[in-house]
Amino acid sequence: MLTVKLPQLLNVHQMPRVFWEDGIMSGYRHPKSTALDCLLSSFQMTNETVNIWTHFLPTCFAHTFSSMSAHARHICYFLDYGALSLYSLGCAFTYGAYVMPDRWVNSILHRYYVPIAAFNTFICTGLSCYSRFLEVDRPVLSKVLRTVAFVHPFVFDNIPLFYRLLFCYGEGCNWNEAIPLHLYHLFFAFWTGFLFASHLPERLAPGRFDYIGHSHQLFHICAVMGTHFQMEAVLTDQLSRKAWLSLYYETDSLAITLGVAATSVIGNVMLICFFTATLLWSPQANSILQNNIPGEAKVKEH
Repeated sequence: MLTVKLPQLLNVHQMPRVFWEDGIMSGYRHPKSTALDCLLSSFQMTNETVNIWTHFLPTCFAHTFSSMSAHARHICYFLDYGALSLYSLGCAFTYGAYVMPDRWVNSILHRYYVPIAAFNTFICTGLSCYSRFLEVDRPVLSKVLRTVAFVHPFVFDNIPLFYRLLFCYGEGCNWNEAIPLHLYHLFFAFWTGFLFASHLPERLAPGRFDYIGHSHQLFHICAVMGTHFQMEAVLTDQLSRKAWLSLYYETDSLAITLGVAATSVIGNVMLICFFTATLLWSPQANSILQNNIPGEAKVKEH
């Protein structure tokens, strides 16, 4: 009978410091896993399994292959951050087209909204990638920078929506059937950010949520739910405002839209390449590349 030997799992004290997660005590994959081991671990209960299967976009990057080495871990997350940055630009495209309050349509803010969002992708990717170099020596600053990197484009993208919900009254404020869906999106977005920053509940009971229920899993689930309601809200706004927008909205050409998207993609790829090169060749990266396993000789190789 054909049998498959699943990769060995380790506890936190058998892992290099760079792989430690707050409050997660067991279920770690070997930090020198092969690509096959990483794929097999997707079908094994580890502390990353739910993360892998609930990851919204870059499933094959940030979690699946992050246990191959310290280098692989950081590079996988660099790619993850780039993908999330480009997602924020996609949000800006749709919000600029369909969520902008009537009274802001064709305003100066509206005209520069997407270009600013494209610039924000560089801030998001640059800050979040840089934060990984501080992860071991200055973990608090690393977490703050990474949180700011993702909160900043979220807040900017949602300025039109915040205005509609909080400060806009009467005609031109677009109070339509999309508003409840936007509120659901913001509700899940709040919990996404809170779970990412707080590491709850595993901080309160280390070891109890190693496999099911830790913050990163809940963070993924809230992010997916929030994105679902975000898409539904944008589609509802698009349908309800289509006639008015066709008369008053000066849409960008396809060439301009593709040009902004391509510039952002190329710029983010260059940033990721820069940080990857720094990781591989800079002596200053040594502190986050310590891949020695405590008591490695005692750990059975797999």
